[in-house]
Amino acid sequence: MVAWRFHSGRLCLDLMAEPPSDAGRLAQWLVTAGLVPAGTPLDGVDGRWVERFAELARDVDELVRDQLTGHARYAGSRLDHLNAVAASPPPVPRAVRGEEGGLVRALAVPPDCGALLAAVARDAVDLLTDPVTRARLRQCQGEGCHRVYLDTSRGHRRRWCSSEMCGNRERVARHRARTHG
Repeated sequence: MVAWRFHSGRLCLDLMAEPPSDAGRLAQWLVTAGLVPAGTPLDGVDGRWVERFAELARDVDELVRDQLTGHARYAGSRLDHLNAVAASPPPVPRAVRGEEGGLVRALAVPPDCGALLAAVARDAVDLLTDPVTRARLRQCQGEGCHRVYLDTSRGHRRRWCSSEMCGNRERVARHRARTHG
């Protein structure tokens, strides 16, 4: 099983970084990302869902990278598709009593693909239309890493999508260069 990494600071950026490649992985991603509560039946997730999430990931990728490069050409078809997906109503959460008596989150109706896509697309629309948040977009400086993340660090000097992953690799490489070079 894939251990999903959610270090980007936004759901849409995490989808962009690792679009799930099959129905089982997509179902796991939906739960791990918090779009559906654990234990929610996801029997309807199939190859068509995977294709639709992959298409949304490509939309977000192109639009975000346009922003990062300053080209902001906002390819019409990608932007049109993002807006169309975002127009659907997202899943409706509700509070229910859990097994131990406390309140837990559930969905009012079984999740459908369009509603879950809408939640991610709305996150992308919020990101791309908020100038303060958009200005915090960064490309990871880790060697070979193509992730984009939000730099929310003090002083806005964060260099890696994950200090534990890419940052650690760079620190180890520098250490090896000093001690073996």
